[in-house]
Amino acid sequence: MPAATADSPIIPIAREQVLERGAGLEEDQILSVLRLPDEHLPELLALAHEVRLRWCGPEVEVEGIVSVKTGGCPEDCHFCSQSGRFPTPVRSAWLDIPGLVKAAAETAATGATEFCIVAAVRGPDERLLSQVRAGITAIRESGNDIQIACSLGMLTPEQVGELVDMGVHRYNHNLETARSHFPNVVTTHSWEERRETLALVKDAGMEVCCGGILGMGETAEQRAEFAAQLAELDPHEVPLNFLIPQPGTPYESYELVEGKDALRIVAAFRLAMPRTMLRFAGGRELTLGDLGAEHGMLGGVNAIIVGNYLTNLGRSAEADLDMLRELRMPIKALSETL
Repeated sequence: MPAATADSPIIPIAREQVLERGAGLEEDQILSVLRLPDEHLPELLALAHEVRLRWCGPEVEVEGIVSVKTGGCPEDCHFCSQSGRFPTPVRSAWLDIPGLVKAAAETAATGATEFCIVAAVRGPDERLLSQVRAGITAIRESGNDIQIACSLGMLTPEQVGELVDMGVHRYNHNLETARSHFPNVVTTHSWEERRETLALVKDAGMEVCCGGILGMGETAEQRAEFAAQLAELDPHEVPLNFLIPQPGTPYESYELVEGKDALRIVAAFRLAMPRTMLRFAGGRELTLGDLGAEHGMLGGVNAIIVGNYLTNLGRSAEADLDMLRELRMPIKALSETL
């Protein structure tokens, strides 16, 4: 596929390749998008929005998340305040079953169709799986009509099978960043180990949710590499997070991604994956600031996490739902997710 040149700008190429034919941009083309000057940003966002509408439709999927096991993680992910290796304010804690049921009910009340149970672990042990199993059973028995997803770290084939038997339909396991940059972010496990879990999940028939965090010292080339690697994985959903520097972590002094760069990233990832659910996740409020989340919603995003993000506060669910109403973006109904 053609790369952009001085005589062949990337936006017309993307319009024909992605919008008209539905073929995602390749790595060198993604890099051209990320390098576009600010004056081309409105045109880029408009194109990404057109792509989203054509290949994904107008609906927005709404999700809430809750941590069943917080803090005390043995891994050294440099961005994470839940790592037990860093002097952060977060301490280890477990959420009980009534707390899980309450969180699921509050999520369902917003109109969300997705509820993700998250744990800060390398991978689940039997205690954690028992807690998740009991939680899912209690949520179902309480009458909460919502899809259940999980994010419990790296899995064995047997654990994947257990989650399938529990009725978990989607599994989140982020690659976090480009393969070439990953050793700068995590040293206690590898990018390849994460990729192996994703392969197991996909082979088992669960939906794959896989994204990462932007703003961890990666270059523009590595952002393009990451988008291309996600496109190759072909996940059902890609959550886009922007680094929130956490006190006590190695990244506590990192600067936020500049708002216009964040919007370029959103558009580039949409043009790399025209049919994928692209979800606004952590850091959007801080990163976009006065630009507002609506610019991303009109620049390729078609899913959103409402409420808080584990150890970080987000906007209120009502504020995000009001934004969707103002933008006249319908919320995806539960029946459409089944």
